Amino acid sequence: MHQHGEARKRGLDMNACSVNHVVMARTQGSHAEITGPKVRDAALRLFAEHGFAAVSMRQIAAEVGVQAGALYLYTPDKQTLLFELMRDQLVELMEAVRPCLDGPAEARLEAFVRFHIAFHHARLDAVFIAYMELRNLTPDNFAEIEGLRGQYERLLQDQLDMGVHDGAFAVADTRIASMAIIAMLTGVNTWFRADGRLSLGDVQEMYWQMVHRMVSVGGTVSP
Repeated sequence: MHQHGEARKRGLDMNACSVNHVVMARTQGSHAEITGPKVRDAALRLFAEHGFAAVSMRQIAAEVGVQAGALYLYTPDKQTLLFELMRDQLVELMEAVRPCLDGPAEARLEAFVRFHIAFHHARLDAVFIAYMELRNLTPDNFAEIEGLRGQYERLLQDQLDMGVHDGAFAVADTRIASMAIIAMLTGVNTWFRADGRLSLGDVQEMYWQMVHRMVSVGGTVSP
């Protein structure tokens, strides 16, 4: 509660940046509208557990409970499933982070840090696939995913650029700094456990303090 109150003093709207507010709704509707998401969910679980190359369309169909031939009513092939899982996660990520990017430079950066950690923790399988299965995308699909990732990195770089312009941050190379920060924040998924000694809020606070020291005047991040 104390951290939440302090954040509000700094102009950070924690409700606007809450991961609980960015869950994509699925409307009850036709059989296709119900089965399609089940196919994607099954593919996500199986790709994360066994790897893209080891999973067959027949396995995905069995997981959903449909005939293998019926699966092609919902997706043309396994490559499309992988691509759409990666693409939709990145689109959702960028849409969800934008409400956080308001207010003073320090508040925007803090909101980004806390949001990124929470968003990715809530999507462990999707994040794992996004990094481990890039090599299995076709060249065209890879280029589109890399373009979306670049847009997200640019959102953070823009916050650093504005902070440098305002005199709030001292960062020698904002592009390198933005990539380093995102790598550090995403790395939380490799070790954090909800039943461990630290809460997610504790981790968010600790990582925000580390990022803040990295970019603060007197703690310049060099290229």
